[in-house]
Amino acid sequence: MSKSVIFVCWGNICRSPMAADVAAQEAAEQGLDLDISSAGVSREEIGNGIDPRAARTLREHGYEVRPHTAHQITAEEIADADLVIGMEQLHLDRMRQICGGELDTDKVKLLTDFDPEAIPGSGVDDPWYGGQDGFTDTLSAIESAMPGVLDRLR
Repeated sequence: MSKSVIFVCWGNICRSPMAADVAAQEAAEQGLDLDISSAGVSREEIGNGIDPRAARTLREHGYEVRPHTAHQITAEEIADADLVIGMEQLHLDRMRQICGGELDTDKVKLLTDFDPEAIPGSGVDDPWYGGQDGFTDTLSAIESAMPGVLDRLR
């Protein structure tokens, strides 16, 4: 049975689908059988696709953009996943609320926890508010952490 990972951000239209697409491509290249998905902690973007700026950034850097529909993460998804990765502390706090106050800190982590160069406890800034450069910075942060993420799931 394959292991599962859910990448989580606020609305599930920028950071988390970008991370899921990077993880899917890198896992496939490494021959890893993983169930990779993404979700948001907010209901704001439910039903929407990936932000066009995020999709463009992924394509410009050689990644396939998979079909995507934003949804809000559920307590069941968190419980069933092998690993749940938030982009910033706020996402972990919201997941704790969704789970009724309890969160398994062994499997719910920040993306930057997997980047040995990142400042402990730091997050990945939301590029939605800025220009295209913010999406490139987001992709760089995702790529820096991905080896550690995939190692955890081996």
